Amino acid sequence: MTTKTRGSGIRKPGGERITHWLGLQKEYLHDTYKARGKPASPTVCPECGAIFRRGRWSWGVRPAGANEESCPACHRIRDRYPAGILHLSGPFFKAHKEEILNLVRHKEAEAKREHPLCRIMTVAEDEFGVIVTTTDTHLPRRIGEALWHAYHGELDLHYGQDPRLIRMNWKA
Repeated sequence: MTTKTRGSGIRKPGGERITHWLGLQKEYLHDTYKARGKPASPTVCPECGAIFRRGRWSWGVRPAGANEESCPACHRIRDRYPAGILHLSGPFFKAHKEEILNLVRHKEAEAKREHPLCRIMTVAEDEFGVIVTTTDTHLPRRIGEALWHAYHGELDLHYGQDPRLIRMNWKA
């Protein structure tokens, strides 16, 4: 009995191109902050103390003899390159600014407890309100939905051409 093999086992460059239905080639998306490979386990981030073990970043006690490497969140913070932007504005926001920013910080702490890479980078004021930048694409959405459930208002979600950046606007 003979078995058929699917190929030679050797990949040819460009042999697996995915094309759009119009015939246009799909571009390769390069994410500088996504690791090309897994760090050696255990690895500790020297800046925040997050530990990489068993395939994921988590919080815990620093293991003896652990390697040191910056986590993707600290890398983004150092480069000032956010993955999420949340803009808070409106007359209700201005009247209840401290209360709303406390909710924002609470949602960050809740997410950060389980996922060390979900962090707020900056909270900056502009002439319209406050801009919150994050190291993760899921955190702005989590915060925006919590604000909408608590205070209602208008919540707009924008995925731009770059899928690695999410923009949300909450106005109340």
